[in-house]
Amino acid sequence: MKTLLIANRGEIARRIIRTAHRMGIATVAVYSDADRDALHVREATTAVALGGTASADSYLRVDKLIAAAQATGADAVHPGYGFLSENAGFAQAVIDAGLTWVGPPPAAIHALGSKSAAKALALQHGVPVLPGHFGADQSDATFAAEAQRIGFPLMVKAVAGGGGRGMRLVHSAEQLLPALQGARSEALSGFGHGDLLIERALLNPRHVEVQVFADAHGHCIHLGERDCSVQRRHQKIIEESPSPAVSPALRAELGRRAVALALGAGSVGAGTVEFLLEGERGEDPHPRPLTRAGEGAGHFFLMEMNTRLQVEHPVTEMLTGLDLVEWQIRVARGEALPLTQDQVQLNGHAIEVRLCAEDPHFRPH
Repeated sequence: MKTLLIANRGEIARRIIRTAHRMGIATVAVYSDADRDALHVREATTAVALGGTASADSYLRVDKLIAAAQATGADAVHPGYGFLSENAGFAQAVIDAGLTWVGPPPAAIHALGSKSAAKALALQHGVPVLPGHFGADQSDATFAAEAQRIGFPLMVKAVAGGGGRGMRLVHSAEQLLPALQGARSEALSGFGHGDLLIERALLNPRHVEVQVFADAHGHCIHLGERDCSVQRRHQKIIEESPSPAVSPALRAELGRRAVALALGAGSVGAGTVEFLLEGERGEDPHPRPLTRAGEGAGHFFLMEMNTRLQVEHPVTEMLTGLDLVEWQIRVARGEALPLTQDQVQLNGHAIEVRLCAEDPHFRPH
């Protein structure tokens, strides 16, 4: 790998540029007309204008990104996060162009890109999921029947996408149909895909995610957890590691299940497996004996797996002393993971905070 095109902008592009240059790899930045003066454009070895001001005309244009790579002699593409980072079609286009894709194989991205498919895969590999309906039958009648089986409260979720869009909390049967209609419309508008799933709702769980890393030689390890329970409008506000609710025993169990899912999907490179954790703060609408998570046990359930580097990856880097972008590049070059699970050291405590700009009515600005 001599020249890396970064199919992204802003902070993540700068982050990737920093590591690539330290490794002696030249970088290609891409930019829309609105970003012509952005820092990532100035810091890269070279930069290519994509044209347009909207993302749909620039950072989401697969043809322009591939053309930029070919025009500059780039031999690899890093998608960053957001935009096309979890788009299996883009990954395949990069590979078909004879370029190295810095990310999981297209098949793994596709398998885990649907929350329904990911939950079905999880069940095959012994990863616990909440009771729900993840099937192909999307009729309102089926959802209503399944809701009675699952019990209320429950969550309606878009199968595709994230960020809280296409998500509704439903407390009663009377609320279900309007929630389905609203979530379906939002999912179609935001992701172009209106399929939904429903699952039992945990009213106040811990949201804990596990960083996993796999190579192309069948090895996969985890790098501890990040607690992202403090959220606003389903957007993570505070990321903390280690989680105050996770003991060493629970960390090992969460990691074991996360690795099983990553291996089962054939993932390569960085990934994050997200769980809902009952216990210290959780409220189970279907009471049953619980052991507090902080005491080394607890019930946890898969939410989803993201097949990319996450915004919150520096929290893990602070505890491990590792450069996860460097690991991504090395794995993409065919190298084996540099550490085994037993060699991973977690030291200290790290917190990342997201700053939100809102208007006087507390709406995103």
